[in-house]
Amino acid sequence: MNRLLLRSNAFVRTAKKHVKKNRPAAADIQAALILLAADAFHAQLKTHKLKGGLEGFWACSAGYDLRIVFRFVPWEGKEAILLETIGTHEEVY
Repeated sequence: MNRLLLRSNAFVRTAKKHVKKNRPAAADIQAALILLAADAFHAQLKTHKLKGGLEGFWACSAGYDLRIVFRFVPWEGKEAILLETIGTHEEVY
């Protein structure tokens, strides 16, 4: 199932910051986003539900210590993925 990826302002801002600090991260992020759109539960992404203050959100891996936090949202009658933020494990949790 191919889902539309919607990028929040926070996601765009933090993704730019991470790519600026670490150029090779751009390829990891791009690969993760392609997989996420095609299959949000692909084994390589290690997608998991979040708990506590982030309940209702999901996270997936975009490289060794880079995580993408997102939600499933309705969009024009279909299910889309709203990308909330990206960062290291410590930054997003």
